[in-house]
Amino acid sequence: MEINPSVKFDDTATAFSYKSDSELKKASFIFTVVNNPFISKLSTRAVKLAMSLHLPIKGLVRATVFEHFCGGETIEKTEKATQHLGEFNVKTILDYSVEGKKTEAGFDATAKEILETFDKAGRSANIPFCVFKMTGMAHTALLEKIQSGQTLSKEEEAAFAKVKARVERICAKAFAMSIPVLIDSEETWIQNPIDALAYEMMAKYNRAKAIVFNTYQMYRTGMLTNLREAFHTATMHNYFLGVKLVRGAYMEKERARATAIGYLTPIQPSKEDTDDAFNKALTFCVDNKQRISIVCGSHNEYSNQYLALLMQKHNMRPNDERIWFAQLLGMSDNISFNLAKAGYNVAKYVPYGPVESVMPYLLRRASENTSVAGQSSRELSLIRKELARRKKQKA
Repeated sequence: MEINPSVKFDDTATAFSYKSDSELKKASFIFTVVNNPFISKLSTRAVKLAMSLHLPIKGLVRATVFEHFCGGETIEKTEKATQHLGEFNVKTILDYSVEGKKTEAGFDATAKEILETFDKAGRSANIPFCVFKMTGMAHTALLEKIQSGQTLSKEEEAAFAKVKARVERICAKAFAMSIPVLIDSEETWIQNPIDALAYEMMAKYNRAKAIVFNTYQMYRTGMLTNLREAFHTATMHNYFLGVKLVRGAYMEKERARATAIGYLTPIQPSKEDTDDAFNKALTFCVDNKQRISIVCGSHNEYSNQYLALLMQKHNMRPNDERIWFAQLLGMSDNISFNLAKAGYNVAKYVPYGPVESVMPYLLRRASENTSVAGQSSRELSLIRKELARRKKQKA
């Protein structure tokens, strides 16, 4: 399928229109570090060590990677980023990225914060979705035990009832405020109970339109089949299917566990297989747009171009409310801002939380950019191209 000519992802003037020269130079420094595997690993180890020793590096982290990849330390402090992105028709998905204490009180606190993101979204035209991770509200060991089919103790049954109550409160608020909520995916060994809860909430709250969205990691084998079965169930039970498509986030961990325990890896054999599955999923969703709403969570230029072209072939307006494009703050601005300029629905995931609490998220971003072939190199080349363009323009 030929590329959609209406969207050009190499237009750096548009891609970085929201960044000042100093911000762009800082981004160049960050991706220069990330692009070098040796320096990146050395830097992340140094930061981990410094944080564990309580050395005063929080200011340095805040002024560099935190400022680039995060929206603020509190929900109130995300306002500046949300407003600034909105000026360029790029919306915000507030992502509370604190990996809280694994206690009932910690889970309740996380649920309370997620509910507050709905209040924030209700006051803003720039926040079209809310999002949460199930492991922010449930013990991983509990989810794993449920998936393995083991009998739960009375205490565990009570704990899972509390998990369901937290999810119910969030989805009920999403429905009441008509603000869709995205349920993020997790590792394969705890995903089944998450899927079950997501579909239970969809059956209850997606009667008129997609309010609850489940996430499909297309680097998993069999995920296309899962998507088709989810659509079949939604059709049979007369509710709308909310679909967030991503490639995936736990590849190394998934393969290591499969090798250690001795089962067949659930990860696609190659990147090409993952790309093929992702694009087939896009086709399936658009073909069934009468019942499916999509959030395309991708940093892959071809997949975003492909979806734009599918919409064109289906005579869909770029701003059709059933289709959104989403990328992480600080990454793939060439995709986000050029799509937004062309009139498509675009949102950035904007993580927030105290610097020290968001560090695990930031370290994962550094690791992912280093490990994904070509990702940081592409980011860096575009940033340098824009810096050169601005320098030439000023000369």
